[in-house]
Amino acid sequence: MMPQAIVVGAGLGGLATAARLARAGYRVTVFEKDKVPGGRCGRLEADGYRFDTGATLYLMPYVFEELFSYLGTAVSEHLQLHRVQPTYRIHFQDQSHLDLTPDLVALRDQLEAFEPGAFASALQFLATGARYHAVALQRFVGRNFRRWYEFFNPVNLPLLFRAGATRSHLRLVSRHFRDPRLRAAFSFQSMYLGLSPLEAMATYALLQYSELCEGVWFPRGGIYEVILAISSIAQSLGVRIEFETPVTAIAVADGRADGCVLADGRTVRADVVVANADLPYVYGRLLPDDGEAARLARKRYTSSALVFCWGLRGKPSAALLHHNVFVADQEYRASFDRIFRDHTLPDRPSFYVCAPSRTDPGMAPDDGDALMVLVPVGCLNEAAGQDWPALHNRARCAVLEKLYALGLDVASALDFEASWGPREYQSDLNLTRGSAFGLSHNLRQVGYLRPHNRHRRYRNLYFVGASTHPGTGLPLVLLSARLVCERILTEQGNGR
Repeated sequence: MMPQAIVVGAGLGGLATAARLARAGYRVTVFEKDKVPGGRCGRLEADGYRFDTGATLYLMPYVFEELFSYLGTAVSEHLQLHRVQPTYRIHFQDQSHLDLTPDLVALRDQLEAFEPGAFASALQFLATGARYHAVALQRFVGRNFRRWYEFFNPVNLPLLFRAGATRSHLRLVSRHFRDPRLRAAFSFQSMYLGLSPLEAMATYALLQYSELCEGVWFPRGGIYEVILAISSIAQSLGVRIEFETPVTAIAVADGRADGCVLADGRTVRADVVVANADLPYVYGRLLPDDGEAARLARKRYTSSALVFCWGLRGKPSAALLHHNVFVADQEYRASFDRIFRDHTLPDRPSFYVCAPSRTDPGMAPDDGDALMVLVPVGCLNEAAGQDWPALHNRARCAVLEKLYALGLDVASALDFEASWGPREYQSDLNLTRGSAFGLSHNLRQVGYLRPHNRHRRYRNLYFVGASTHPGTGLPLVLLSARLVCERILTEQGNGR
């Protein structure tokens, strides 16, 4: 008889886990509280405009390729990928800009204009990122740590130094560049994970290596096409997804998870339960209180964001590429203190603008443009006296002012607008503190020290997603699904 598995949540990690378990012979049911799959990796469509509401960067393509191959298919059969070049444009406060590109001649000419010798420094920096990438993926990110001595041992401890885990991202970058604009340009990427470059491990220099060497890609139709593809594959393998079916509790007894209690009153039994909801939410709302929720509440959390989706009439602005970053390089350190220490909006906010119609015109109507703007901000904190309507308005005005200086009058061209922030991340997506990226990734919250992907007491209850091992971001969440399935199949057996 086929073993039964329940997956709580149809986010990226939940869908990938469900598909892998089905491939291994499990009968899998996914319960999703919303009408559609995706979780924080969603899509918004209105009046011919299309927006990815979560991740917008398709990095580390080999991680996606491994998943699709395991499921018996190929990425190319489901997604039309386009490499984005230049990778993105970085706008500085003095009105200069830098296009980061894998075209080494173009990159050299730009970097040397900022700082003589910067091109050679950039190549050295990328080589460091390549080393970090190899060590981190092979020894720390791409494997499970079930026991403390698998992480803390004479072999691994020196590798933590080799992987840059003992110094900050910004400190590493500052060793290679003197110009504050270049220091910002090569360190802001840690914000992809909701981390301050002042505190993020230098390990995350692997992001710049991945961007420029492996490429930033975009699936035709948007990143949400990844969700649709994995959902379709999972269902073709026999996975049943029940939408608009919230789970109110994970049923436990005698040291095991028996199944799930649903909002409609049903209790569904299973041999294995995998929770893809945000891990602090699972411990705080779906499980009996054993003190773990309180322990998680004391951990470090990532930043949140104020997000604006704007549909604009008129020809897309040539001043914007597909990916654009506006950095407050003259107040760089102070801006991150405001986000992570004060839990608020910086006085001069940095922000990101995604304009995907530069790569895929179908993301907007003819003679129109679709912009998704993300402004990093502190996560919810009652002690910070956060006035969210005022912060929302100030962020919006700051972005409009910057874009107007580039010749883009958003206010006059505005045809559609939607926005959200930390409160919606918490209320709509069950993200604790409205932290858009889950638990932070400092040295005390990675590897064995990160919340484990199996419950310590209920030994058939597993976790997948951003706040468990190995961490946040599309590639790491897919790795999370692979690792948890490897553990399930080892500990619980497969269905064949």
